[in-house]
Amino acid sequence: MDPKPTGAALLLAPAARGGSAVRFPPAEPQRAHFPAVDEHLVAPEVTRDELIRGRKVVAAPALEPHAEQQVRLDFLIAPHLRPGYIGAADLITRVAEGSDFATDLSIRRAGTDPATGRRYLEELSFEIVNEQSMRDAREKAEDLVARGVRRVFAVFVKRDEVAEWSAAEGRFVPLAPDATIEDPCLVRPVPVRALLDGAAAEREVVRALERKGNSEIEAIKARERKTALDEGRRAGLDEGRRAGLDEGRRAGLDEGQRAVLLRQLRARFGEVPEARREQVLAASGERLAVWAERILTARTLDELFEG
Repeated sequence: MDPKPTGAALLLAPAARGGSAVRFPPAEPQRAHFPAVDEHLVAPEVTRDELIRGRKVVAAPALEPHAEQQVRLDFLIAPHLRPGYIGAADLITRVAEGSDFATDLSIRRAGTDPATGRRYLEELSFEIVNEQSMRDAREKAEDLVARGVRRVFAVFVKRDEVAEWSAAEGRFVPLAPDATIEDPCLVRPVPVRALLDGAAAEREVVRALERKGNSEIEAIKARERKTALDEGRRAGLDEGRRAGLDEGRRAGLDEGQRAVLLRQLRARFGEVPEARREQVLAASGERLAVWAERILTARTLDELFEG
């Protein structure tokens, strides 16, 4: 969302059960006591209003850059969630006495917090900043961290940058494009570059689903293994007729390993350079076995083939 300020202060009307109107406390967040996370000052899905330290802002519909980044962010993060955690888009949270707002994406524990009898507070928060003011983004981050949110990230669309809020420095600290976001909420590190690039996001989603043992990916891998073994057996039989059955079986197995490895390389890293393909075709069975193990953890082709 791209909130826009529409007023400097807000006066609450009397509650349904009576009582006088109340003014919000000063802008400084109240740290001694927090209201329940879902005890709202605004009506979710009825109004676009949000409150940041008593200042009313309107969460306006997004322009294309924000809206497109929102899809990429949700698409990337959801498959990375560790079991027991849940992601939510635009989930409004009562952050302080005078703050009741939503972030673009948040991650929290699933279920009910036994300490409060309500949903858990989010642990990670992501805000997309396009037209939103830096004041709003900064004050949201300060209030979220004061409430107990462990980490707050911002994707600055116009400067193509991802940053993490630092309470110590009082600012969003940019993350390097080749850095990763590692957290107990996630099944594997999320590359910063994938937050900004759709093709990179797609690759990371596949890797996250593979890490989680996705049944469809496992079925595809099983079919690939069977096809490769069948091809290896056929190649082995042909070679066996020429050079002896035992030697043919060994060669067939090696050919099968090569076929499997090449398919895995294409699925993991895209088109395999010819030089690397020739390296695979010329490798011994022992070397193929080493590479087959490394492909589970290597992040690049160079890392897989090094040594």
